[in-house]
Amino acid sequence: MRSIELEVRTESGLHARPAAEFVRAAAGFESTVRLANVTLGRPAVDAKSIIGVLGAGVESGHFVRVEADGTDEERAIGTLGELLARPDGPSGH
Repeated sequence: MRSIELEVRTESGLHARPAAEFVRAAAGFESTVRLANVTLGRPAVDAKSIIGVLGAGVESGHFVRVEADGTDEERAIGTLGELLARPDGPSGH
C-alpha cells in the first residue's frame, strides 16, 4: 500500500465537477483507492465513489491523504496527487 498526504490546491476543493473528475481518474486504476480529509479528521472513503468523495467535504486548503493498494498503486498515487495539487484542479479550468 502507498499513500500521500498533501494540501488540496484546487480552487473549489472537491465539489461538483472536480469531484466527478477525481472519481473518474481514480476509477481508471485497478488498485483500491481511498481518500481521507485529514483537516476535518474524517475517515477514508472510497475514492471511486462520487458520494464518498463529496461526503469527505474537501475544501481548498484542506490536507488529504490518498491511499492506493494494488498492482498500479504507484501510478494511482502519482496521478491523483498531481490532480489535487494543481491550482486548476482535475477539471483543468
